[in-house]
Amino acid sequence: LFIFIPIINLITSSTVGEIIANLQDSQVVESIFVSVYSALFATIIAILFGVPLAYILARHDFKGKGFIESIIDVPIVIPHTVVGIALLLVFTSNGIIGAPLGKLGLIFTDAIPGIVIAMLFVSSSFVVNSTREGFESIDPRMEKVARTLGAGTLRTFYSISLPLALRSIVVGSVMCWARSVSEFGAVIILAYYPLVAPTLIYQRFANYGLANATPVAVILISICLAIFILVRVVMRGWRTYDKD
Repeated sequence: LFIFIPIINLITSSTVGEIIANLQDSQVVESIFVSVYSALFATIIAILFGVPLAYILARHDFKGKGFIESIIDVPIVIPHTVVGIALLLVFTSNGIIGAPLGKLGLIFTDAIPGIVIAMLFVSSSFVVNSTREGFESIDPRMEKVARTLGAGTLRTFYSISLPLALRSIVVGSVMCWARSVSEFGAVIILAYYPLVAPTLIYQRFANYGLANATPVAVILISICLAIFILVRVVMRGWRTYDKD
């Protein structure tokens, strides 16, 4: 009830006319598109680098492993305004990463790459942790059998490990995307523009009040809820298929 009541109250606080009017507002549509697109790109990067890292952490013990696992979890506990400042110092035009990349034409401050970087920092932990748990749940003997039958390391990974951990990867990816879409603190410091949906909601609330910000909030939460429900339905069908 603590979670349910505020969400339902928010959704029912705007009229259909107000929501339709905001859906026809180009600024609202653009901000939602920027949020969804940037979050998707951040999730893809998290998958490309996070899945191999998760497999290494699940299958190998090495010096410094605990330190790496701790670093992966750090973004969850750091205040996101602090994250924004930390990223700004690194990716600004004078930063240790932003300066050389800026000479190549890649700008992070007040640009889409900055939004993606901020989203990636705060959400990649979900992909790594969920995927690692998926790999850890796989019996290592299945991989060893594949190798004894002549499969190499990469073939074993793609034909055995990856398919069996796919559900965990999907779950982590969805959580990563959802967390990215909702990010505000780090984004507003590193890349206030172009406006993402949470920034637009804050801007309208600060400038025009609660009534003006609520319809945009309803649209954003409705999109996220619809995607979560769809994923739940797909996952339920996935589990039924696996049992069969």
